[in-house]
Amino acid sequence: MKMGIEERLQRLEDDRAIRDLKARYLRACDTKDPEAVRDCLIPEGAVISYDGFPPFDNRDEFVGVYAQMGCAPGIFDIHHGANGIIQFDNADRATGQWSLFFHNINLGTKTLTQMGVEYDDIYVRQGGRWWIAETRSKRLSCLIHSVDDAGVAAVAVMGEAPASFGGDA
Repeated sequence: MKMGIEERLQRLEDDRAIRDLKARYLRACDTKDPEAVRDCLIPEGAVISYDGFPPFDNRDEFVGVYAQMGCAPGIFDIHHGANGIIQFDNADRATGQWSLFFHNINLGTKTLTQMGVEYDDIYVRQGGRWWIAETRSKRLSCLIHSVDDAGVAAVAVMGEAPASFGGDA
């Protein structure tokens, strides 16, 4: 069935709201803002399953681990999401695929990490706003440099990512 102009306009507004939601989530990760991360994930039943991390079935457990790992002193992250494709299942549910360039500086382990990642998300509208209901990722590529005491970086991992993120390179 063909959508009318009002439905088409609403679809465009919803698409934009979902893109803004994903941008807010990634920006909150970069700015070490656990409460903003929490506010992007649906309050009940959020599924977070990122390659290299344990899976979570609620936002509070995930945000706790994020705050511990991602907000630690000496951790600097950049999450650049791109190539977003949003598809609507109905007026209140959509899926999204995103490419992500991730860069991490870890002063504690003296490593520089770059990863190519693909996200598969499910978004739902509840209470008049969009939420990330499910978010899954798969790491496609990884480059980890170890930095010695003289500041010289050497490739430690190139190609596939280690089984878990945050461990030794």
